[in-house]
Amino acid sequence: MEPHRFRELSKRSNIQGWIQAGGHLALFMSTGTAVYFAYAAEAWLLFVLAIFCHGTISSFFRGTAPHELGHGTVFDTKWLNKLFLYLFSLLSWWNPFDYASSHTYHHRYTLHPEGDRENLLPLHPKVGKTFLLQLFTINLFTLPGRTFGKGGLVSTVWVTVLDAVGKTGSNDIPSNEWLNALHEDQPDQHKKSIRWSRIQLAFHTFIILFSIVSGLWVLPLIFTFCSFIANWLSYFVALPQHCGLQENVSDFRKSTRSLKLPKFVEFLYWHMNWHIEHHMYAGVPCYNLRKLHLELKDDMPTPRTLFGAWQEMLDTWQRQKTDANYQYNTTLPSTARTERKRRGDVLESSIGDLAPDGLA
Repeated sequence: MEPHRFRELSKRSNIQGWIQAGGHLALFMSTGTAVYFAYAAEAWLLFVLAIFCHGTISSFFRGTAPHELGHGTVFDTKWLNKLFLYLFSLLSWWNPFDYASSHTYHHRYTLHPEGDRENLLPLHPKVGKTFLLQLFTINLFTLPGRTFGKGGLVSTVWVTVLDAVGKTGSNDIPSNEWLNALHEDQPDQHKKSIRWSRIQLAFHTFIILFSIVSGLWVLPLIFTFCSFIANWLSYFVALPQHCGLQENVSDFRKSTRSLKLPKFVEFLYWHMNWHIEHHMYAGVPCYNLRKLHLELKDDMPTPRTLFGAWQEMLDTWQRQKTDANYQYNTTLPSTARTERKRRGDVLESSIGDLAPDGLA
């Protein structure tokens, strides 16, 4: 890829940022309004459909939207990145401060367990009946484990309460052990995390108390619990990022997957289906990743379909049950270069504004 083309793709745009972040927020407001009016009209079948759509839209606030906004690459204007980062994080019980520390390590040491414990392998696709029931209704009891920050409602609220008083859950849960390590490593960031958890608890407590006083019981479903309802789509498209792939390799094409998705789903997923490209050049705004893929396609594996990725993950997990060391080895095209020339361009190694001060 020519340097001038890479610089073009690295440019941030307020217009594109408003389309992505503002568009997602508009969808949230539209489905939330539909939930409210269906509730007010006691049109219960319509209410169930509306709350399912609202949860599906909102579930991408949890981790997906704050992920890209946390990189600071969505808007050219920095305060707009922060505004939407905090708004989406507030609505979805997401902690952007802990995540900034964790995700900085994830990008610097992707799937090298000594430095990246955001995704602890082996990850495996869950397809149990109880788990799937929660994905299509309310994700209450899915415990955080091998993927950082992705617990159900009960565990997330509990972790937030603990963090608000400066504590962390048991180290028997791998994500908590990682969280404790991050807090010890970045104490200033931990202080910000504590303040944020208190803000979250105050905000959602206000929503619940207001709903009790006003009799508008639907409000917590719209604002407080929305990101834990109908988590099905966000789970199905996000898990293939690294599941079943190789650890301790420096080639992102071996440790990361890219997917082809319908454009509307790609929009909801903030274009993170182009995940190899994102890891290779994390400073490129999400809305330019498809174009980046086209520039790099001769060196890249063929993007998986969602069905193909899941079949690959399930097959890998079956093999890992008898061979714990097995990891899927992604086939590269014959045209792919296996060595990369370094031009020393600061944009190539940029992860945007993600890293907190202590890790910058």
